[in-house]
Amino acid sequence: MCKSSKPSRRRRGFTLVEVMLVLAILVIIGSIVTVNLVQAWRNAQIDAARAQVKVFKTPLLNYRMDIGDFPSTSDGLQALRTIPSGLSNPSKWRGPYLDSEVPPDPWGNLYRYEYPGKYQTDLPDIWSVGPDGMDSSEDDIGNWPTVKE
Repeated sequence: MCKSSKPSRRRRGFTLVEVMLVLAILVIIGSIVTVNLVQAWRNAQIDAARAQVKVFKTPLLNYRMDIGDFPSTSDGLQALRTIPSGLSNPSKWRGPYLDSEVPPDPWGNLYRYEYPGKYQTDLPDIWSVGPDGMDSSEDDIGNWPTVKE
């Protein structure tokens, strides 16, 4: 075997096609990750709204035990923080029933409250208008039972 006395000085680099292929793969992977993160974030916001709606149940039941009924629609969830002006016997109010102000939903909207409820006449309806911000739409998140098909 004969070895060449001159070492090869040719350097091999990446071709433009190889660089473009790597960039295309990175863009595809980035797109998939972004779509999955956005969906995970949306699901987390929906889960947070569902959890918050459930959290209102105990303070509302405590309010009903003290006053004898749930707050009216006009008094709303704020009756859990401050004594409603229209109470017949204000001395029965033993609040505040919530430790902090009524929080907005994950999209920055106020939670809605109605008593007696449309979905459960013996309980108040509490709901978030959901991601679209429109009331009575398909994405509302409430405390009423839903029919799953």
